[in-house]
Amino acid sequence: MADVETLLTICRHFHPTDKGFRWDAVPLKHYKPEGTHFRDITRQVLFGPESGLPAELRYFEVAPGGYSTFERHAHVHAVLILRGRGRAIVGEQVFEVAPFDLIHVPAWTWHQFQAPDDEALGFLCLVATDRDRPVRPTPEEAAQLRQHPVIGPYVRL
Repeated sequence: MADVETLLTICRHFHPTDKGFRWDAVPLKHYKPEGTHFRDITRQVLFGPESGLPAELRYFEVAPGGYSTFERHAHVHAVLILRGRGRAIVGEQVFEVAPFDLIHVPAWTWHQFQAPDDEALGFLCLVATDRDRPVRPTPEEAAQLRQHPVIGPYVRL
């Protein structure tokens, strides 16, 4: 029979609160160490390299009015919206998203997740454990993105 410590590793209970979604023994971390290209977002790594999986399952929570970095990279994302509503920019499209919507972010595709001013947005994100570093737009790319007829009005840089 497994001891209590092993059981906690196998099963981490979920706790919804008015301040966000949390799981037992899962540290709440800042989205990124510093920067002005994102706003009010946290992450929790639910399953990481220690799980023996070749992927990480992460939960991100974007506070009202917040947003993730507008970026692209070689690795893909599989995203499941769990909490609230918001906006997902993927490539040259803007999607209004709500709980249980699925978003696939292909390799080298610009993307960003945004919460509305009145509600938090929470989502699971599945990525490969071995992955590259994100790339942000150059000043020239940023100028072009801001002029894009569909995503331009929504991009936060």
